[in-house]
Formats: sequence, C-alpha cells, structure tokens
Amino acid sequence: MNTHNSIDPEQNPLSGYTIPQEAFDWYDEYAHGDIDRRTFMQRLATLGIAGLTLNAVAGALLPNYALAEQVSFNDPDIKAGYLEFDAPDGHGKGRGYLVVPSGVSADTPAPGVLVAHENRGLNPYVKDVARRLAKAGYVAFAPDALYTLGGYPGNDDEGRAMQKTLERSKIEGDFVGAARMLKAHELTTDKLGMVGFCFGGYLTNQLAALLADDLDAAAPYYGTPPQADVAGIKAALQLHFAGLDERVNGYWPDYEAALKAAKVEYTAFVYPDVNHGFHNDSTARYDEASAELAWKRTLEFFGRQLA
Repeated sequence: MNTHNSIDPEQNPLSGYTIPQEAFDWYDEYAHGDIDRRTFMQRLATLGIAGLTLNAVAGALLPNYALAEQVSFNDPDIKAGYLEFDAPDGHGKGRGYLVVPSGVSADTPAPGVLVAHENRGLNPYVKDVARRLAKAGYVAFAPDALYTLGGYPGNDDEGRAMQKTLERSKIEGDFVGAARMLKAHELTTDKLGMVGFCFGGYLTNQLAALLADDLDAAAPYYGTPPQADVAGIKAALQLHFAGLDERVNGYWPDYEAALKAAKVEYTAFVYPDVNHGFHNDSTARYDEASAELAWKRTLEFFGRQLA
C-alpha cells in the first residue's frame, strides 16, 4: 500500500499518522462527483487505520477553511470587496471578489489576474488566493459561478451540487465577461493573466483558447484541456500537475502534442508524489513544499508576462 501526505502537526490533530493513498483517491472521486458522500465514508471505513476514528480521517480530508487564510481581508496592503459585471455570453450578470493593492489607482494601475475556482463556487480558499495575488501587486478578481443561484452557500457539498446544475457553457460565458471587465477596468493595465484550480484549471485553459486577444498569461493547476480549439491560444501557458493525479495527467500527452502543433508558448511542471489539489491548503491533500514552489513559479511567470 502506497502512503503519502503525513498531516502537518501544527495544522491538524492527526499528527504522526499517515493517510493511505486510497483515501486521497476516493476523496478525488467524491470531490468530482463520481461517488456520493455516503459511498466515500463507507470506503474510508474499510481502511481501519489503527488509532484513528472514521470522523478523524474524513475531517482531515474534507476542507477546513480556517487553515486556508494566508492573507487577511483586513491586511492594510490590500482593499477587498465585491463587484458585479455584465456577462452577455453567460447568465447576463455575474459577481465576484475584487482585491486591489492599496497603492493602485487609475493613475497607477496594475496588471489584472482572473482567479477561477474549483467545481463548488467561490469558497474561502479561492478568495484567499485572490488576496495573495493582490498582496503580490496584482488587481485580482475571482468570479463566483454560483452567483445566479445565490452564491457560494458556505459549504462545498451544497456548492458542488449547485454548480452541477449549471450549463458549463454559461459558466464559461460568465468568466469571459469577467475577463473582459477586468481587462477594461480603470485600475488595470492592458495586461491580463489568469490562474485556476481543478475545474478552474479547465476554465483557464478554455479561456486561453477563447480569448486570444485578451489573455496574456495563463496558469492552470491540474486542469483538463480546453474544449475550444487549442490553435486559438495566444497566451503563454504555465501548467502545473500533481504527480499522483492519474485522471488529469491522462489528458496531458494529447494536449501537449496539440500545444506543440499550434506553437503555443508553454512550460509544464509535474510535482512528484502529490495529489490533485495539492495547492489547496484547507485539506490533507495540501503539500506545502510543492504548493510554495508552484506559487513562486506562478508569480515569477506573471511577473515576466504581465510586466
């Protein structure tokens, strides 16, 4: 049995235990809607990890968003709030979380970066990513695909169920509207980047193909390829993959071949022995070393491409 991802003793009471890889694989199925919560819990119960209760293991795998705040919304270096935008190709109107570096104004604009969430709406982790970007000097905007349904409901199970009811093309249209709004915003320069995670990684790939004239740099994390024509991609890409993520990684050879054929500028990084979602610091899938390295590379990439 392969094992990975011992839990950080400062972040979780399960210090000293190692969660079997099967549990991470089942969580990935659960998080992507392939199995329901009951099946996920039943599978966890079969592991019989000595000294741990079922609830303790499940609690380590399920998000704890108190762990995900790296930049407070009260940080004096940023200003955070919400903004509505037009989305004629989506649901008509959208809403997202806008975070601006405190020194930015119409006279001193900064590059914009669109942030795309996972398959469960704009949760606290993704909002924190937007704050991290603003802390690094970018005007960050994180739309909530669930806005038309009332917004992220406060827990991932409901958020995931809500997002499944929406047409993917409408969600894409909402993010296209958000990208165009951010690019035209008085506080941004004419440079636009995008970063996304999981489903948001797919959206980042997709918008790179759809918005050839608007997007300058795209950093998808463990995202599947775009459904739009890869030949439409003009942005530079920096792609991040988890070494244990067989589901997403299975798409990469064909996607890479298409990128090469279209002569798209890209760099791809694979982080060994980590799971899908390794950047998300709210669950036991988080791998601090890989997450920090990937984020350092992402900021350096945006620094080069959006200057």
